[in-house]
Amino acid sequence: MYRFASTAILALATALPVAAQQTSDIIVPEPETQVTQDFPGLSDAGMAALDAKREGRPVEAENWMVSAAHPLAVEAGARVLREGGNAADAMVAVQAVLGLVEPQSSGLGGGAFLVWYDAASGELTTLDARETAPLAADPRYFLDEDGEPLNFMTAVVSGRSVGTPGTPRLMEEAHRRWGRSNWRGLFDDAIELAQDGFTVSTRMAESVAAAAESLGAFPATTDYFLPGGAPIAAGDTLVNADYAATLRQIAAHGTAAFYTGEIAADIVAATRTDDLPGLLSMGDLARYQVIERPAICYDYRGDEVCGMGPPSSGAVAIAQILGMLENFDLGQMDPQDVQTRRLMGDATRLAFADRGRYLADSDFVPVPVEGLIDRDYLASRAELLRGDDALPEVSAGTPEWDHAQIWGDDLRQERPATSHISIVDSDGNVLSMTTTIESGFGSRIFVRGFLLNNELTDFSFRTHADGWPIANRVEPGKRPRSSMSPTIVLRDGVPVLAIGSPGGATIIGFTAQTIIAHLDWGMNVQQAVMMPHLVNSFGTYQIEAETWAEELAEPLSDLGFQTNVTALTSGLHAISLGDGLQGGADPRREGIAIGE
Repeated sequence: MYRFASTAILALATALPVAAQQTSDIIVPEPETQVTQDFPGLSDAGMAALDAKREGRPVEAENWMVSAAHPLAVEAGARVLREGGNAADAMVAVQAVLGLVEPQSSGLGGGAFLVWYDAASGELTTLDARETAPLAADPRYFLDEDGEPLNFMTAVVSGRSVGTPGTPRLMEEAHRRWGRSNWRGLFDDAIELAQDGFTVSTRMAESVAAAAESLGAFPATTDYFLPGGAPIAAGDTLVNADYAATLRQIAAHGTAAFYTGEIAADIVAATRTDDLPGLLSMGDLARYQVIERPAICYDYRGDEVCGMGPPSSGAVAIAQILGMLENFDLGQMDPQDVQTRRLMGDATRLAFADRGRYLADSDFVPVPVEGLIDRDYLASRAELLRGDDALPEVSAGTPEWDHAQIWGDDLRQERPATSHISIVDSDGNVLSMTTTIESGFGSRIFVRGFLLNNELTDFSFRTHADGWPIANRVEPGKRPRSSMSPTIVLRDGVPVLAIGSPGGATIIGFTAQTIIAHLDWGMNVQQAVMMPHLVNSFGTYQIEAETWAEELAEPLSDLGFQTNVTALTSGLHAISLGDGLQGGADPRREGIAIGE
């Protein structure tokens, strides 16, 4: 391990002291009148969780808690925990339901990163289930015959964008290592909902409507999401018998049923699209493995903030942001002051400059992790922040290497369609997992009841910049860089916070701000996840619309920042641990926290 040192909700979030999303994301939290209509049949605990979320209160519990992006998925995880399962078991149930009721964000056809704290041993483990490029791919995978990058959306909506899915194997690996419930039973809720039908939520319906044109690219996708040519509507009952059948095979035979045989053959066949066919093979699926990697931990004001290393850029970038900001007394600074936001915005820009040059799959390129999160290096970067105005420009720094290496800058930006799960069980195990299919509805290819990812478009389309190879270029079997940032914060070796979010490249800013809000500004987890967002990753300060953050647009412009007031639809799900448990669920999406 590396260890260097809204409605009522929106109104409350706006009152608290304190880039661009896909068009399918809702601009403001779902109206309060829609909440119970969207989720009929919730348990008393689920209804209480919705009430707490409306009122801006954290959910409190003593023994266990699960916070995730859809009430039906949270209910499935809660059932497993009530029946004696642990956090690994509950995650399998939650992910299986999410892939059905929130298919635009994650599912069997995608990938994930998982951070696990084991209460018995006190050890922290991080598992990489990021998708992989086909073995037949090469650095020119996304270039046309003239050597120019393909149009981005043309590449997305095609078999060319699909990487080998990792999520099913992660579910099985986590259960093998830590689970104790019967594997088959963990899919019961998802199978029942898929077979009997579930109620389409407002967010899913609006996402489908916004993406209707691209969802019409493939017949199977059209038939499911646009039956009769019209998008499914909120309140509709949607049946997915194919998904139920797929889950039954996985439940009965393990994920070998997914990675070999008929399901694998159908996945491969589906990627052979007429335009830009993919190169995914049966061999790519059969050889896929989850990789255990060293956790990245940074000592921030006495707490260890730990997360996933490369190919995720999340933990390194968050460590860099916090490492620069710890040179300033944020706890005594006003969260709404323009100078506070100047520091946070430019610290994030500096971290992203390093990210663009150095971060990639460390199995293929050397990554100077130790140098990037070295305290002296970050203190030197923090000196750049000791002014009064925005930095006119930022560039990658020169962290220490154990050998010489030069890379070109990669400016590829991720499209956000992701989900986050935080779970604490009665034994004290803690799980933080971020799961994705990349852009909304992934590649739009629908097979066996689930969508396939477009994760390969997270690679750089270009192979070189200024004559130097780009670290995040496509290579056979390589995993694309990600911003997913599942995080566990430890105090004296014991977890005090599990957190993460969707949001593409803005995940890093969302997660870093929420950690600061909780640790430096003393907000409870619900206040912290509700806090208006201000994120500056690539030079333009993204400012959350319809919140107090809008008041900072002009002052930030006066300091020299380009600004953009826009929707910033995070999906933060957090659990704090101390004297009991407190769960927070982002009001910008439809998730809840349930605990007992």
